[in-house]
Amino acid sequence: MPVLQYICKNCNKNFEELVKKHDEEVLCPVCKNRAERVWGGKMFSSTGVSSKKCSGNCSTCGGCK
Repeated sequence: MPVLQYICKNCNKNFEELVKKHDEEVLCPVCKNRAERVWGGKMFSSTGVSSKKCSGNCSTCGGCK
């Protein structure tokens, strides 16, 4: 289970959340509104090799090569 970074657009709270799936809906711990995932940081392919082109947003990607 990954720990992912989120931001609440309602109250600007930045936080981390342990989730079962990367597309799971996460609520802000402060105002309880839906939070958005922060796409940042260093990304790695499934082989563990750093990918210079990867944004981490697999839904918009052609796959790790």
